[in-house]
Amino acid sequence: MKPDSTNILKWFYPGIGIKRWVTLSTLGVALLILGTANLRSEEFWVIQALDALVVFSGIIILILGIKRLMRSFIALFVPGASRGTELIDILYQKKQLSRGARIVTVGGGTGLSVLLSGLKVYTSNISAVVTVADNGGSSGRLRQQFDVLPPGDIRNCLVALADAPTLMRDLFQFRFDGNSAEFSGHSFGNLFLTVMTRLTGDFEKAIKETSKVLALRGQVIPSTLGDVALVAHYADGSTVVGEEQIPKARKLINRVSLTPEHPLATPDALKSIKEAQIIVLGPGSLYTSIIPNLLIKEISQAIAESEAIKVYVCNVMTQPGETDGYAVSDHIKALLKHSYPKILNYCVVNNGEVPAEVLKRYSKDNSTLVFNDRKKIESMGYRVVEEDFSMIQDGVIRHDPEKLARIILSFIEEI
Repeated sequence: MKPDSTNILKWFYPGIGIKRWVTLSTLGVALLILGTANLRSEEFWVIQALDALVVFSGIIILILGIKRLMRSFIALFVPGASRGTELIDILYQKKQLSRGARIVTVGGGTGLSVLLSGLKVYTSNISAVVTVADNGGSSGRLRQQFDVLPPGDIRNCLVALADAPTLMRDLFQFRFDGNSAEFSGHSFGNLFLTVMTRLTGDFEKAIKETSKVLALRGQVIPSTLGDVALVAHYADGSTVVGEEQIPKARKLINRVSLTPEHPLATPDALKSIKEAQIIVLGPGSLYTSIIPNLLIKEISQAIAESEAIKVYVCNVMTQPGETDGYAVSDHIKALLKHSYPKILNYCVVNNGEVPAEVLKRYSKDNSTLVFNDRKKIESMGYRVVEEDFSMIQDGVIRHDPEKLARIILSFIEEI
């Protein structure tokens, strides 16, 4: 097939920033040819010196032209690359990330997105399997109005793994205020995913197309494409339907389930679990972010059968309405009750100190530090890893993404 001359000429359109460096490189090649033509002549040493100078100049100009040309291509095709970024640095970084550990994270909410933002520094082989049982806030409204799966947790994970410029990430997280009645409370990212779903006719395809826009280091996968709702069964025999309503009841949860029952797992989720070296459950809300994924039998069974290292990251604080008074072992018992004994090997527990004034603020909402009953956990057959991975941000206890990522990656030595 002959090249289209019109398409070739398009590369020389003004303003692209290519033409000048092609011209400079061509000049360098011309000087090399001119200088080497008579370099071997033994007529006069002065002529040899001049030819050598021409050759040297040609080499310098050619290198400069190619270098600037590569930077122009980087600016066009590599999202987020700074103006002075060297091509070799980008290639090296991408190669190293592509060789990173194959990690699958399972959960939802802000806890999972924090972990992902830390892991993407070390590997691009990340698969985030995310719950779609959310029915509150912007996600819940879009779910009702447009009959789409809730985009909120998916959006947070997409932004966390994005390699796009900061402005693009901020755009997806931008939330409309009360000045616009129709859009009040909605984030741009949620609206974008909703529109993409309507355009493509497929929520999963909408996520993949959005991933291209954000240049993801990894992939975000909904655990199911079924229109599921989360049901809480309380110790007093009562039930509540809806992820948002569950913590509000402030009752002791006996178990949770999905309706309709037996939703199918997405093939990509099962494939990523099968290929994983490390599988991470959490961090995040136990009953409303992590367990909803495990209620999909194919997923919990695939994790249990996997040869990967399986790690549960326990929350630092108890969550009102979900895990009031829970010790670490209670979290593990809840996971096992809704899945299988082989769902995990390790439990990562925070041992960092939390300032007394911060704990006092949390106590007003009946939230306390999760008690680490290590011996009880070990008697259950699971290993406990105690590390400091908490941080205080604006008076709120958060997981430190860098510390947590290093802890997770340290398990690669066990493989």
